[in-house]
Amino acid sequence: MTQDMHNNELLQLATFSLSGEEFGVDILKVQEIIRMMEITKLPSAPFFVEGVINLRGKVIPVIDLRRRFGMGAKDHDKDTRIIVLELSANIVGFIVDSVAEVLRIPADTVEPPPPVIAGIDSDHIKGVGQLQGKLLILLDLDRLLSDHERSMLDSMD
Repeated sequence: MTQDMHNNELLQLATFSLSGEEFGVDILKVQEIIRMMEITKLPSAPFFVEGVINLRGKVIPVIDLRRRFGMGAKDHDKDTRIIVLELSANIVGFIVDSVAEVLRIPADTVEPPPPVIAGIDSDHIKGVGQLQGKLLILLDLDRLLSDHERSMLDSMD
């Protein structure tokens, strides 16, 4: 019976796009999704950190996911968003090209990741789901940043 329950389990994901690829993250980790706002640059920040924002009195580091994954740069436009996520007890913003929707997909449709997808190392990928003929890359938020990168973010607070 537990096996049947697992087969019927639905994953709830917030989906977004980066460089034409669709990604998903666990909806429970998403604090909010906001429009682009002014980001204060930090001179000693890691290469993938765009800077910090002040979100209702709280200073939050903002990471450019394109840069983090080694994708080409893209100017921010009306669709660009910051997804504010809980990442290992830290609140972090991630710049994405656009946010799509909240989806529910059956857990049993998710397959383990191949070694490299869209140029992204599989260490950051929890799995790949099929959705209406398109691939949906599920990110593993806990492994998105290395321990060293996390400690650099901690020191920015």
